[in-house]
Amino acid sequence: MPDTKRSGVYGTPSAGLAEAPKEAIQFSPLIPGSAKLEEQECSSLADMLVLAPPGTVERRYTIALALRTLATGGRLTALAPKDKGGSRIAKELKSFGCAVSETSRRHHRICTCERPPDPNGLDAALAEGGPRLAEGLSLWTWPGVFSWNRLDPGSVLLEQNLPSLSGRGADFGCGIGILARAILASPKVEHLAMVDVDRRAVEMAARNIDDPRAEIRWADIRAGTGLKGLDFVVMNPPFHDGGAEDQSLGQSFIRQAAEALRPGGVLWLVANRHLPYEGVLKPLLRRVTPKAEAAGYKIYEALK
Repeated sequence: MPDTKRSGVYGTPSAGLAEAPKEAIQFSPLIPGSAKLEEQECSSLADMLVLAPPGTVERRYTIALALRTLATGGRLTALAPKDKGGSRIAKELKSFGCAVSETSRRHHRICTCERPPDPNGLDAALAEGGPRLAEGLSLWTWPGVFSWNRLDPGSVLLEQNLPSLSGRGADFGCGIGILARAILASPKVEHLAMVDVDRRAVEMAARNIDDPRAEIRWADIRAGTGLKGLDFVVMNPPFHDGGAEDQSLGQSFIRQAAEALRPGGVLWLVANRHLPYEGVLKPLLRRVTPKAEAAGYKIYEALK
C-alpha cells in the first residue's frame, strides 16, 4: 500500500452511498475553490472517491485522472446512477486494467478497485477528454462543460435577439464565452463580468475572450455575485442539477440579476418554453416583455 495518507474526492456523493474522509481534497470543477485534479501530483493519493460524470468522454477522463493521482495499490471508489453512466463504470475500469468489485445501492452502481502498477490507456483517455479547439465553433472547449461540442439553440436565439448593449454588465453562466463574444462586439460595452460555476468553462472562456473589458470569475451565482449598479445582465440559466430538472437554479439567477442591476437596467434572458419564470421576473422587475419564441425557447427583456 502507498505510504501517503492523503485522500481525494470528486463531487458530492449522496449520504449513505459513499463517504470521503473529512480531510479529503475536493477536486470537482463544479465546486468553486476546489483543487485542480489535472495538477495533482501523480501517485500522491492513497484513496480517491469519484462521483462519476454522466458523459462517457468526461467520465473516462475523470477516472483516468483519478487513477493517475493514486499510488500503486491506492483505492478508487467510483459511483454513479445506473442510468447516468453507472452501469458502464465497471467495464471502463477494467479497460484501464483494474480488478473491480461492484455493488448496487439506491439505483447507483458503486465500483471499487486498487490502482494497478501500470494502468492501460490513461494517456489516450486524458487526451480525448481534455481541452480542444472546436473547429465548428472556432472556440476552445472542454468535454463536460455546457454545450461543449455544439451551439446551444437557446443561446443562438438569444444572440440573434440581443440589441447593441452599453455600459457595465454581466454574463451569468457564461460557459465558454459564446454570448460574451456577441456582447463585446458592441463598442459601447465598458465592462463585462463573466461568471460560471464550472472551472473548465471559465478556463476556456479565458482562452476565447481576449478583451480587456472582460472579467472572468469562477463562482456559484446562487451564492451571490457582489455585483451592483449594472446596466445589463445577459443569461441562459441552467435548469438541471445532477441531471434532474431544478427550476430553482434559473429562479436564483433571476434574483441575483435583479439585485445586481441598477434602476433602469435591463435583463435579457432565454429559457425553455415550459419554464414558468414569469412568476419570478414580474415581482422583481417592473416591465417584463416577451421578445421572441422559437424552437422551444423564449426570450425576455426585463427592466428594473
